[in-house]
Amino acid sequence: MRLLPLFALALIVTFAACDRKTAQQAPPAQTAAPSPEAMAPGHGGTANAAGGIRWTPPSTWGLHPPRQMRVATYMIPGATGGNDGGECAVFFFGTGQGGDTEANIARWASQFKESPTPEKSTRTAGGMNVTMVRIAGTYLAPSGPMMESQGSFDNYRLLGAIVDAPEGAVFFKLTGPSATVAAAEKDFDSMISSIQKQ
Repeated sequence: MRLLPLFALALIVTFAACDRKTAQQAPPAQTAAPSPEAMAPGHGGTANAAGGIRWTPPSTWGLHPPRQMRVATYMIPGATGGNDGGECAVFFFGTGQGGDTEANIARWASQFKESPTPEKSTRTAGGMNVTMVRIAGTYLAPSGPMMESQGSFDNYRLLGAIVDAPEGAVFFKLTGPSATVAAAEKDFDSMISSIQKQ
C-alpha cells in the first residue's frame, strides 16, 4: 500500500520537471509593433504631431523608421507601382529655430540644379497661415550631415508646406519623380487641410 503514494509522488516530480523544461524552450513572447506615434523621434513631436499641431497622413502612405532631425518620413507609393516612389519628410526644429520662410524656400530651390524659381502660394489650415511651395527640375538629393548631393535625378518635383504653428514653423517636404508627386498631390493637400492645433 505504501508503494502507491511513492509512485504517485514520483510521477508528480517527473511532470513538474517536464513542465519546467518546456517553459525554458518556449520562444519569448512577441510584443506588438510600436505605433507610428511611438516610433517617431522629432524635436518635441510624434509621427503625426509637432509644434503644437497635429495632422492626418493619407492611409496609403507608409512610415519610415525614425530618422535624425525629422518628426516623420512618410513613404509615397510610386505612380507606376515600381521603384519610382517618393517621400514626405516633416521637420520641426523648435520655437524660433529653422530659419524664416523665405530662407527655407531658397534652400529647397538650391537642392535642384540651377535653383529654379519656386512657385509659391498661401492658404490657411486650422486657422494658421501656410505657405505652399512647388519646385520642379533636376533634384540633387542632398543627404547626410553636410547635405551632400546623392546624385542628379531628372524630372523631379517638390511639394512643400511651411505652417506657422503655435510653437514654431513646421515644414512638410514631399519629393519624388514628377508622375509620383502629381499622383500624390491631392493626398498632400488633404493632409495639409487636416492640420489642427493640439
